[in-house]
Amino acid sequence: MKIEILGLNKIYPNGNHALKDINLEFGTGMFGLLGPNGAGKSSLMRIMVTLMKPTSGTILVDGKDIQKNRKELRQMLGYLPQDFRFFTALKTWEFLDYSGALAGMKNRKLRVSEVDRLLDQVGLLEVRDRMANKLSGGMKRRLGIAQALIGNPRIIVVDEPTTGLDPDERIRFRNILSQLTQNDVTIILSTHIVGDISSTCQGMALLNRGEVVFSGSPENLVRNAGGHVFRLNLSTEQYESVKERYNIISTIPVDNGWEVQVVSDDPPGFNAIPVIPNIEDAYVYFMEHKIKATIID
Repeated sequence: MKIEILGLNKIYPNGNHALKDINLEFGTGMFGLLGPNGAGKSSLMRIMVTLMKPTSGTILVDGKDIQKNRKELRQMLGYLPQDFRFFTALKTWEFLDYSGALAGMKNRKLRVSEVDRLLDQVGLLEVRDRMANKLSGGMKRRLGIAQALIGNPRIIVVDEPTTGLDPDERIRFRNILSQLTQNDVTIILSTHIVGDISSTCQGMALLNRGEVVFSGSPENLVRNAGGHVFRLNLSTEQYESVKERYNIISTIPVDNGWEVQVVSDDPPGFNAIPVIPNIEDAYVYFMEHKIKATIID
């Protein structure tokens, strides 16, 4: 499986340029789209699943234009939108059974078997007869991923899947997605939660204001932030000066002052000690310093 995004632009009628000349390429495995709210992630997701047309540009799946082959694409696609909804009058298993029918599973016996298999995989088998609208927030998201998986899609698109989930539910969700990568599928994960990317994705792109500001592996994102994260021990007076000039990542009170970490293009003085960055540090560096050049791994 190979997905190519070529010169993609989306301009809404109000003039908002949501996507600006997006160029990306990725294949089987999990690919992450990371960026703040409003970065253009959901617009890109909706175009990828053919719910919205781009203003210009092309997306190819194994060389085929998705806009010209919408029916074929949708047969191989599973999608969990950010605003996932379901029919409140249906039980959990009924909703998933209905989703399977929509996905083209005509054999009822096989479909019912697949429904129970997926409910077990996402930890919902014991509540299969509960009304879908009575599920907890985490359970609803798990039901959402189950409906995205039914029919064995080759491409799975999930938009902000862990928003609002507690840490245990986020870990459970990421583990489900990670297990799926063993099945020779392509998973596209859109999120603004940095940990979702570092824990699951082999490749990623960082979006800011509709533009790709980084493309590569999470490890390469971190490497490119090397030499730009520093630890400083400051008096209260020095701290007030530093916070006006630099992006502070963390602040810890210590005797007679503060220990802080900052991101900066150059050493900030104050006997700054270089720190090996993690992915959250790298994210802050790229976003706050608004690096425009795309870096390819």
